[in-house]
Amino acid sequence: MVGRAEGSVETVSDAFEGAAEKLRAVRDAVETVIVGQRPVVEAVIGCLVAGGHGLLEGAPGLGKTALVRAVSEAVALKFSRVQCTPDLLPSDLTGTRMIEEDPQRGRQFVWVEGPLFGQLVLVDEVNRATPRTQSALLEAMAEGQVTLSGERRVLPQPFCVLATQNPIEMEGTYPLPEAQLDRFLLHIEVPRPRREDLATILGQTTRHGRPALSPCLDAATLTALRAQCRDVALADTLLDQVTALLDALDPSAPTASPAVRRAVKLGPGVRGGQALVLAAKARALTEGRAQVSEADLKAVAPSALRHRIHRTFEAQLEGTSAHALVAEAVSSWRA
Repeated sequence: MVGRAEGSVETVSDAFEGAAEKLRAVRDAVETVIVGQRPVVEAVIGCLVAGGHGLLEGAPGLGKTALVRAVSEAVALKFSRVQCTPDLLPSDLTGTRMIEEDPQRGRQFVWVEGPLFGQLVLVDEVNRATPRTQSALLEAMAEGQVTLSGERRVLPQPFCVLATQNPIEMEGTYPLPEAQLDRFLLHIEVPRPRREDLATILGQTTRHGRPALSPCLDAATLTALRAQCRDVALADTLLDQVTALLDALDPSAPTASPAVRRAVKLGPGVRGGQALVLAAKARALTEGRAQVSEADLKAVAPSALRHRIHRTFEAQLEGTSAHALVAEAVSSWRA
């Protein structure tokens, strides 16, 4: 019995290490194009593995679109892109019925699929689309389907939306409502590259076009990795820490600090806790571990929770950021 148990442990270890090797191959391939942004690359891969969606926020010209394109090549998913503008209509995303002239059957309605029928969908500058168009993403992101004229159409799987937005230019934009933000597994901040990486970036991007990346995964493998991500274990003690963190950021909870009660109007809900756990499991899987660690939870907490904290007017005036509130709550965790 002992030998059989040890063998099963070795089998589990090999399976998770094999998954980590595949995900490291994707990361390394993407990093041949995207230099000096490893935390961002790993966060995007985490969204794919966890089965969620990502919101990338950063100044123009930092490579957000190039990152998503590189990831789509490395994982060999059907890629589609939407460039959001104020005149974009919901049907421009979901698709519509059009009249087609058929020589034998005459005129008939045919369904023309929109860009949401990709597997990896880049929604560029999502905050430039109107709320009506933004809402068209809700059903697709939450349920993996779209409904038009009462007809339900299932989107291809695996399905992932990676949206970008520019935080410094607010003219002509429509900030995402709370319900839309909550659909994103992670809010990924894209920082300016370090000085030591700039020379490499400038050298790479001012030469002739780069060669296409060789696929490291396919849709079937990614689907299997998503199932394996759910198998990553989470100890009850860490699950208690997750619930304690959610309470610490909830102004109505008895354990909330005076600072949180003053600064937070609405804290992360159940979906925020689910995002934190799934993102931590994805991080553990990318490192070849079958169990989540406290370090995993602490690493992903800011990107999993900051967009789910709705600050009071006083906190916004005082410049208290959601990131700082999460960081303060995380620092109070006990091992």
